[in-house]
Amino acid sequence: MTKYIFVTGGVLSGLGKGVTAASIGNILKARGYKIFMQKLDQYINVDAGTLNPGQHGEVFVTDDGTETDLDLGHYERFIDINLNKYSYVTTGSIYTKVLDNERKGKYLGKTIQVIPHVIDEIKRVIKQTSKVSEADILISEIGGTVGDMEGLHFLEAARQLKHELPSTDVIFVHLSYLPQLGTTKDLKTKPTQHSVRELRALGIQPDIIGCRAETTIGKDEIEKISLFCDVEREAVIKMETANNIYEVPLLIEKQNLGSYICKKMDLKQTTPDLRDWQSLVLRAKQCKKKVTIGMVSKYMLIDDAYLSVFEALDAAGWKHGAKIKTNWIDAEEIESYLDPGKVLDELDGILVPGGFGTRGVEGKIKAITYARENKVPYLGLCLGLQLAVVEFARNVCGLKGANSTEFDPESPYPVVYIMPEQRVNMEKEDYGATMRLGLYPAMLKAGTKTFDAYGQDKIHDRHRHRYEVNPEFVAKLEDNGMIISGQSPNRKLVEHVELADHPWFVATQAHPELTSRPNRPHPLFDAFIRAALERK
Repeated sequence: MTKYIFVTGGVLSGLGKGVTAASIGNILKARGYKIFMQKLDQYINVDAGTLNPGQHGEVFVTDDGTETDLDLGHYERFIDINLNKYSYVTTGSIYTKVLDNERKGKYLGKTIQVIPHVIDEIKRVIKQTSKVSEADILISEIGGTVGDMEGLHFLEAARQLKHELPSTDVIFVHLSYLPQLGTTKDLKTKPTQHSVRELRALGIQPDIIGCRAETTIGKDEIEKISLFCDVEREAVIKMETANNIYEVPLLIEKQNLGSYICKKMDLKQTTPDLRDWQSLVLRAKQCKKKVTIGMVSKYMLIDDAYLSVFEALDAAGWKHGAKIKTNWIDAEEIESYLDPGKVLDELDGILVPGGFGTRGVEGKIKAITYARENKVPYLGLCLGLQLAVVEFARNVCGLKGANSTEFDPESPYPVVYIMPEQRVNMEKEDYGATMRLGLYPAMLKAGTKTFDAYGQDKIHDRHRHRYEVNPEFVAKLEDNGMIISGQSPNRKLVEHVELADHPWFVATQAHPELTSRPNRPHPLFDAFIRAALERK
């Protein structure tokens, strides 16, 4: 039977519930237990596909094409398993299912209510997830902050599961914030006490409290939280800000959290094998070399907009003993520069990530031109491939006005275009879950840098896009020196391109950052950082 851990957050948002949940999964997996993870998200969106990454952070895509919250990226990187549609549940998806059932008469004429119908649907999804995953332990992060009205249905469903199952089968981990007053420098536990009181008012008593703080948490704070929140002393865990998020599993393991969870849930106590994780953290600390990568981007408001890209770069750097310095370069600013070299000259590599819309596109193309002409290692991701094709068509093939139909529907040379089946979706204004999403295969051309990076001829990467390289122009591109180094198995879609007369210029239609792991970087990021180090 699957056991359940629910992770909640209090006081304020952005505490790191996702990292905390993933770290718990990490130390329990290290004990030999089969772990699966799930995010219960408050948004009324059916999925994360239409959310603005500049506000909400990146959209993480699973193998089966589910568009999810970025926390699933943390889950996959920390527990090293590929998640799926069962790992992401939104308020919108729950209500969609309930309303669909109502329209089909499945409730036999009953009045549909939050309790029991919505709550029962949430419980059904959670139980179905445990059954499909065959997990020993399902860790479910409940999004938002305790006290928010919009998350009450998920909390009530978790409370009912606790009531229905044996006491050792369900526990609650509550992450809370300890603010520090600037005048006295004291850490204050009162907000945590109030947050736990909010949980208790809902019928939930946390079993474990994680205390987030920007400074050292003392014994007095721990004792006070234990006393006033009615949890055992060993169940109050210090979650002080770490230099590297991958240190968190080791920090909580040092406080015997894994053993405490096993005791609380009546699980066999085993010795965790964290040697690989300890080695990873040590490598990250011991990096001697430095490499500077310029990321030419348009979503500049929050780092989370490109979270998986940053993590993939860091992972590749650690493998090569290098600390990555990522320079954010505003694509819109470059558009106004006569000489983009003034912001690109000091870079060891240039990366253009994915994105949507016309804003900043010409700036990205200028950066790609600079990388091509000055032999700077270049990695293009999704849009980064499409714009590399546009740049090459304009400036090498002589196709003046070449563009993607996303940006110029009337382009005389639409070297990137929308596929007919995608055009139907656009005409219907059907944007949710209608792109090419999830894991797709590609066949690589032997003797290319792309093939050398992967080390095999058939690979799989995750995708999230609508527009493709127009096959009508492939011959023209190849005649002028662009190598189509990866294609779909039916040879109809361009998946990878590179340049023959360049030390390392590779672009992919996929999002390889989504399958990179901290201790096993994706081959393209690995090869890109190696090339950047060689240039340096």
